[in-house]
Order: sequence, then C-alpha cells, then structure tokens
Amino acid sequence: MKTYLIEKYGDRSPVRAAEMSDPEPGPDDVLVKIHAASVNPLDFKIRDGAFKTILPYRLPLILGNDLAGVVVQVGSAVTRFAVGDEVYARPAKDRIGTFAELIAVHQDDLAPKPAALTMAQAASLPLVALTAWQALVERARVQPGQKVLIHAGSGGVGTIALQLASHLGAHVATTASAANADLVKELGADIVIDYRTQDFEDVLDGYDVVLDTLGGKTLEKSVRVLKPGGKVISIAGPPDAAFARELGANRILRLAMNALSFRTRRRAKRRGVTYSFLFMRADGDQLRELTRLIDAGAIRPVVDRVFPFDQTREALEYAEQGRAKAGKVVVAMG
Repeated sequence: MKTYLIEKYGDRSPVRAAEMSDPEPGPDDVLVKIHAASVNPLDFKIRDGAFKTILPYRLPLILGNDLAGVVVQVGSAVTRFAVGDEVYARPAKDRIGTFAELIAVHQDDLAPKPAALTMAQAASLPLVALTAWQALVERARVQPGQKVLIHAGSGGVGTIALQLASHLGAHVATTASAANADLVKELGADIVIDYRTQDFEDVLDGYDVVLDTLGGKTLEKSVRVLKPGGKVISIAGPPDAAFARELGANRILRLAMNALSFRTRRRAKRRGVTYSFLFMRADGDQLRELTRLIDAGAIRPVVDRVFPFDQTREALEYAEQGRAKAGKVVVAMG
C-alpha cells in the first residue's frame, strides 16, 4: 500500500511517500480502506520526537491520526462492523498511521460515519471532536449556564469545542482573529476576544472552565480568569502525573511529568482552581455519541482545504505554516 512516513525523528524530518505491506488485522480488528485523513498538530509533534519517551513508536512510522473510510475486512471476533460499512475513527495512540491506503483499527475505536457528511468532512472530526468531548463532557462536566472559555476558537479543536459547549448550554467566550469573528459566533461563541488587539485576561473573569489549546503565557493567564473551584484543561501545557498514570509510565517518568507541571499546578492551587493535562484517547462509543449530535445538526465540521493524497507533504506544510484560515486540513485518497 502507498503511505507517507518518517524514518527518523527530528524537526522538519522529511515525510516521504513509501510502499509498505498491507496491515494484517487481528481478531478484534477492522481493516479499513481509507478515503480521507486529516492533519493535526499532533502529527508534527510526533514527527519531531516530542513524545518519543512516552510513545515509543517503531520507525519507520506512518503518520496520521484520524480517518474516514470503508470496511474491507473484519477479524474473527468483530461483532460491531461488517464489510462495506462506512466508518470514521481516531485509532489508538500506539496504532496510528492514517496517511495510508489501509489501516487496521480495533473495533472499539471505530464508529459509523455520520450519514450526512462526506468522507473528507468526517475525516476532519475524530481527534478534535473526541478532544472536545473528553475535555468538556467527561472531565469538566460542563453544565447549562456555566461560563466556558475556549482558546483559538477557529482552530481544529476550537471549532468543535465551541459548538459542543454551546450545545451543553454554556455561556461561551473564545479568542480568535477579527477575520474569524463571524465564524466563531456562528459556531456558538457569545463573546469573541480579538487576540491581536485585546488581552482576554483584561476582559474576562469568573469563568468555570477554560479549554487551553495554546499553552505558554495563554495557559498562565487562563488560570487568572477562573473563579474559585474552576478548571483549566490544557492540551498544550505541561503533562502531569495523572497523564503518566494513564500511560502506565514508570515511577521515574511519573516524577518527571509531575515536575514539569509543578509550577502550573502550584499557580492554579494558589487561586483555588485546578489544572489538568489532556491527551485525548481513542473511544468509539464517545464517537458514536458525537455522531448523534452531528446527525442532529448540533455539530458541523469546519474544513479549510482538501488536498489529494499525493500532496500529503504539501498538506502538512500548509497546516504547519498556519496557512489554514479556520478548521481542518484534509487529505483525500480519491
């Protein structure tokens, strides 16, 4: 099969086209012919080796973290899918590789594709939609009337998180450029902070939840807009010991992650709020919940541009250079 892979870690390490043998599905696996896959910042972090100590991938490694496609084979123990089903998924973190013609995915990580969506639209959703769900529903347990701040509302995670928070009945604020103000309002933002001309810390106060997608100074300031008891959940900040436990990391790695997030957690504790790091996980059942919201019209995908499969490298460069105006960059196989 045709793939796009890396042979070594490193900043801007060349992603190249290569032929690889077709995957062999296990008893619980579903073999999917991939019709579309999307680009995520996670792809660049994995390529650069940012997670090599905690996610020890075997090289060469096919990149790509979500997909939409058609089932072409099922393992002997598969009960939830049949050949011909249209599906979408974020494969488990140790089984990535969606910039390819085929992939074997555990049946529990897969869900039926939303009926109204094209393959390209569906492929844009799994990773970012699961991130939004796990942050806002599972971890923050957002309730109607709560105040939620979502950073980078026009980004891949932001466009879905805005819609989900709005659906949950929250009062939603976001940071975005003036050029994207109308879009993020359409997606559910009640307050839009133009990050180029305004400091959100000067405008917002008393928030229950912040979803931080940027880290750094943004994370530091986010702690200060929360009310006592509030939560900041970050996908870009320092990892913590809870994340290390999720990974099943050894004691040394747990201590190292605890140390990385110590200052952030201490700042949060002083203000009576909590900090946690989120590395989303594959979950087909949660994806089914999201499919219901998508089919009901509560959540819609936002796709910036679709590249053909033979331009996967260009798609990665386009996304990494920040040229997408809003939403996701997608690669379509045909």
